[in-house]
Amino acid sequence: MTRPLEAPPLVLLTGATGYVGGRLLKALEQHGFPVRCLARRPEFLQAKVGPATQVVAGDLLASEGLVQALAGVHTAYYLVHSMGSAGAFETEDRQAALNFGEAARLAGVQRIIYLGGLSGEEAGLSRHLRSRREVGEVLRRCGVPVLELRASIVLGSGSLSYELIRALVERLPLMITPRWVSVLCQPIAIEDLVDYLMEAAAIPLPASEVFEIGGADQVTYGDIMRTYAGQRGIRLWMLPVPLLTPYLSSLWLGLVTPVYARVGRKLIDSIRHPTLVRDARALTAFSVRPMGVAAAIRRATDLEDQTFATTRWSDPLSSAGQVPSWGGVRFGTRLVDSRTLRVDAAPADAFTAIERIGGRTGYYAWNSLWRMRGFLDLLAGGVGMRRGRNDPERLKAGDAVDFWRVERVEPDRLLRLAAEMKVPGRAWLEFEVTAEGTGSRLRQTAIFDPVGFWGQAYWYVLYPIHQVVFAGMLRGIANRMRAGSA
Repeated sequence: MTRPLEAPPLVLLTGATGYVGGRLLKALEQHGFPVRCLARRPEFLQAKVGPATQVVAGDLLASEGLVQALAGVHTAYYLVHSMGSAGAFETEDRQAALNFGEAARLAGVQRIIYLGGLSGEEAGLSRHLRSRREVGEVLRRCGVPVLELRASIVLGSGSLSYELIRALVERLPLMITPRWVSVLCQPIAIEDLVDYLMEAAAIPLPASEVFEIGGADQVTYGDIMRTYAGQRGIRLWMLPVPLLTPYLSSLWLGLVTPVYARVGRKLIDSIRHPTLVRDARALTAFSVRPMGVAAAIRRATDLEDQTFATTRWSDPLSSAGQVPSWGGVRFGTRLVDSRTLRVDAAPADAFTAIERIGGRTGYYAWNSLWRMRGFLDLLAGGVGMRRGRNDPERLKAGDAVDFWRVERVEPDRLLRLAAEMKVPGRAWLEFEVTAEGTGSRLRQTAIFDPVGFWGQAYWYVLYPIHQVVFAGMLRGIANRMRAGSA
């Protein structure tokens, strides 16, 4: 946030379980805003909010209870839409906005902040963009001043647009591109969008206003893909094909990206026309100075790594450590292979064997294969196994362990190694120890972030070997612990 804000008495946030709403929630809490979240399933949101944040039940399509939820609220954020709905989303969006606007008026709300979609005045707008426009109009008719921010695509770790672009570039080195890839847009970084939403609670608003917001660059979707590819070191070829319809494009996206086909179709329908800022008043009314595409993508990738590093990957995996499909579990474009083993030892004793990994101790199984991998790494110009490790007993962040680098150590609990060998991507090896009854559970997780087609091929070709090597390593650690305690 770039402008000091005086928190209003109470803020109501809808869409807190969504991408933008979730980011905004954290920003509001960090800046001391008293927040009340409206959610259809409060139990899903309660664990994600701060101790001072209220979570109340409410459904925008069923107006009962909305006035009570808005009681005492000064500013209400409206960040919901039905893009993922399989039904008539325009009807749902219209009714939800009507219910919310009427309840806000009856509750005495002073301001509604609505996030809409950036578009021109061209005929033939997509149903999705027409619906976003209509929602703003419905809210304004309710009688409460509405500050509407209209934005193009959002770039940030985990955003729909970023995930789509990343998946396409990572998985398709030769890309057959439809016409929409050449359409101009003005992407905005999620951090800048949140700053705009925060400041929208404080700027003067005598009557309803509409502000168009965007990043510093006007680019095509192809430019965004090339920027991402350049930062990731991926060679990208694009072959324009003008006959690929939105319907076929959505099916194509459903096959090669994490985007559902019906959401992909609505998204493509929305990006057939330029989404550019034509009214620059926001740069005067707000203090936000948005970043460009290259900075937004770089920040998204950096923050993705931080989020990834602090996420407990064991949560979505079965307690037995078995993966539900061949080739590992996919998180975005990352591939994760995890397994667990229970041992009759205290966490401190279990972690001792883990912390001695590498160097003269070796990898507890198949050391000949590890040495062969080190030799191949040397031939490829990498560091190989020659670095060993300085201290055979203890590790600290930044230490070298053969062709690994210690990224994180939490004594008696966690060790994460980042690979410095030559691989077509980035790789980590993580060990986690948790107490379980009178013993401990060891979890070993191999993580790979492939670059392009060859990165994908590398993982799947070596996956059977990794299964044998990593399973043997975990058993070897357990055996070493038993031998040490005998």
